[in-house]
Amino acid sequence: MTARAADRARYDRATAHLDAPLAIVDLDAFDANADDLARRAGGKPIRVASKSVRCRALLERVLARDGFAGIMSFTLAESLWLARSGFDDVLLAYPSADRAGFAELTADPKLAAAVTVMIDDPAQLRLIDEARDGGREGVRVCLELDTSLRLLGGRIRVGARRSPLRSPAEIADLARVVAGRPGFEVVGIMAYEGHIAGVGDSVAGRPLRSRAVRLMQATARRELAQRRAEVVRALRAVAPNLEFVNGGGTGSVQFTAAEDCVTEIGAGSGLYVPRLFDNYTSFSGRPAALFAQPVVRRPGVGVVTVLGGGYPASGAAGPDRLPVPYLPEGLRYDPQEGPGEVQTPLLGSPADDLLLGDKVWFRHAKAGELCERFEQLHLVRGDEVTATVPTYRGEGHTFL
Repeated sequence: MTARAADRARYDRATAHLDAPLAIVDLDAFDANADDLARRAGGKPIRVASKSVRCRALLERVLARDGFAGIMSFTLAESLWLARSGFDDVLLAYPSADRAGFAELTADPKLAAAVTVMIDDPAQLRLIDEARDGGREGVRVCLELDTSLRLLGGRIRVGARRSPLRSPAEIADLARVVAGRPGFEVVGIMAYEGHIAGVGDSVAGRPLRSRAVRLMQATARRELAQRRAEVVRALRAVAPNLEFVNGGGTGSVQFTAAEDCVTEIGAGSGLYVPRLFDNYTSFSGRPAALFAQPVVRRPGVGVVTVLGGGYPASGAAGPDRLPVPYLPEGLRYDPQEGPGEVQTPLLGSPADDLLLGDKVWFRHAKAGELCERFEQLHLVRGDEVTATVPTYRGEGHTFL
């Protein structure tokens, strides 16, 4: 029996009393992935990206482990909810225009102490001030640095279009604006190198592309390490009480942690290890989060149909954004239909051994987005469900 076949047998036994559709997290795999992230971080704390987890119970679980500290959130409403729930170090990783949220933040000393907001433009400070509605609490501010790689004088750009702040002078200038505006304090800087941390460099069947990605990433790491150090020096001259310098991502943990100026690493997808994180030379993790769909039809030889399953991930549309049938091994989509809204035909010889009601296990493409489809996660240890916990959706929250 292969390791994957053994996993299937375990998951089927653990969930035999549960009807699909359902989602699970394998705790042994989740914990092993957490250990690997902490090992690669080399002693620097990992700030957990909540968008990649979207389950309070699992956020609490990982933050109770050595090597993890703080949350990187994705909306202001989520940040406030987490802070009210007892998480006392929440970095909002994206600028916000949530005026009601800013009014709440600036009116509550507990929230203001727990939540740090992201800016990259003086106009965002004005928006916060206009939203205060009498709130007088000081706002903790993090600046975001553009990490993209620019080549040929800027004619070629590799990396996400995020912050407009790129140079030491631009970061220092904005820090001076913050320092000169009552009610705000710069406490950190974040630089997420998505083109390094979030792009696989060993794609099966595409050796030339993989080699090009590795070359690009090596160049980008060298350029960013030098520029980030210069930026942090310039920022500390303006904000000497800077508390943290955040960088990284699941795919670049060990490289970013090696930079002296970086004090913490942001990561989250490496806990669940969805399919987009299979193609890395820098690490390999264990798939920890899966979902199961029930067989509802047997249209013919070598074909079964499962309920639903069409859960595409965000990002540029393409086959890599689709979930993949994982267990039993050997199933594939019908190229004329793919994963469907309400039903999904699956082809392959394993289909002939599946009965109505049997579970087919899938892996999704992007980590936390699975939790927008399910209200619960069944936590599996060995061949038992040890607990069932709500996702954000299960607690009544769909922040994005």
